[in-house]
Amino acid sequence: MIIMSVDLGKARTGLALCDKTEFLASPYKVIFEKSPKKLPEKVAEAAKEAKAELIVVGLPKNMDGSEGESARNARAFAEELGKLSGLETVMQDERGTTITAHNFLNDTNTRGKKRKNVVDEVAATIILQDFLDSRKN
Repeated sequence: MIIMSVDLGKARTGLALCDKTEFLASPYKVIFEKSPKKLPEKVAEAAKEAKAELIVVGLPKNMDGSEGESARNARAFAEELGKLSGLETVMQDERGTTITAHNFLNDTNTRGKKRKNVVDEVAATIILQDFLDSRKN
């Protein structure tokens, strides 16, 4: 099944995909959109282009496991995305993914503007890989 993940951001939203074997998550694209009304439409369009069959949205929980405003916003986004895309949309805990993404980018010496533009894709890839790994277990 082709699965797409979403790392929701205020200005940049990262997307990642896996192939039908669900073996490996890969960066797909970054959507530059600040409007909370337009973003679900753009992500639904990207899911259709990619022929995604399931969408995983990162759930930004607090480190203690509680959910704050960001988590509520992510849940509302996922619900709207599900309606627009017609696809099942599930949530995946994303605690620590942005930190891990920055660590990967440090390891590859990715800096400056390029780093800013890819960190969201890398975070989406980590969210999706975590989801894929949890499905295998």
